Amino acid sequence: MFSTLDTPSVLIDLDVAEANIHKYQAYCDTHGLKLRPHVKTHKLPALAKYQIAQGAVGITCQKISEAEAMIAEGGIDDVLITYNILGDAKTARLRALSEKVRLSVVADSSFVAEGLSKAFMGASEPLEVLVECNTGADRCGVAAPADAADLAKRISDLPGLNFAGLMTFPAFGGFAEAADWLAEAKEMIEAEGLEVRKVSSGGSQDMWQAHLAKPVTEHRIGTYVYNDRSLVSRGNCTWQECALTVLATVVSVPSATHAIIDAGSKVLTSDLFGLHGHGHVLGRNDLSIDQLSEEHGRLVSDGPISLAVGDRLRIVPNHACVVANMLDQVECVRGNEIIGPVPVAARGQVW
Repeated sequence: MFSTLDTPSVLIDLDVAEANIHKYQAYCDTHGLKLRPHVKTHKLPALAKYQIAQGAVGITCQKISEAEAMIAEGGIDDVLITYNILGDAKTARLRALSEKVRLSVVADSSFVAEGLSKAFMGASEPLEVLVECNTGADRCGVAAPADAADLAKRISDLPGLNFAGLMTFPAFGGFAEAADWLAEAKEMIEAEGLEVRKVSSGGSQDMWQAHLAKPVTEHRIGTYVYNDRSLVSRGNCTWQECALTVLATVVSVPSATHAIIDAGSKVLTSDLFGLHGHGHVLGRNDLSIDQLSEEHGRLVSDGPISLAVGDRLRIVPNHACVVANMLDQVECVRGNEIIGPVPVAARGQVW
């Protein structure tokens, strides 16, 4: 299958990706949630525009350069950047971006907010800023609901800014705790006379429980468009719903129980997410990818490996988001039909 494609290649089955988009949009519509997909998974403007066409309210980006790449072709006009943005060079680019799209950002300190205010003084429209909240994931975010209220007030007082609401990325399994945290923060902020227009949460791990996290108004999710081994392992999807696979070739069979493929850490990623091995070989449940070096992946089996040099395999990676950023282009397919290569527009855009 796909014998004309060179390997290693990242394949995107558009039929599967589109079905995934429809399925989760329907879930959000059913539960009254606004959907704001995170484009760091696919980094493809065409897929982002498809997500919006199916009902998404806009997109989520992690970095300014990612947003710049995503809007270059047009058709995307609402962007949330969920990352603290620091420094005059970046905030100047942010202001330029705000003149092209409806833009909102996050902050978890007065330092960040004051830098944003400096850049947006005199802007025709104030910058929408959400307070990032640490509801248990222990990454970024203010530590307590009272801190969220204090920062919301500070943002509302700064020139060039408009307090827009709250944003969080909950810990896996922690959507209920996050909901309580956010509800308390919202109540405290509203007691100060401020409106909390948006409460944005995210994550793929608890994607089918997102509607339980009141008072959340929108959900940010990335991996759902492709799915991957980590989500299959959590029961969120099936192997048939994994749109991204890595096509690899067996380049060596040194023994009866192991073989080497031409996809290593530079394609499959070394992310484990608590799993054993570095991906699932479709149609070969007996195989495990137990080792990766940069350009080699080692497959092992308890019994005969039953592979020959030149054999081709399709692998569902542990973490699709990293894999999609590894190569300059992906090969789009529909079932067994090759559609053609598509450049990954936002690849490497980390500034």
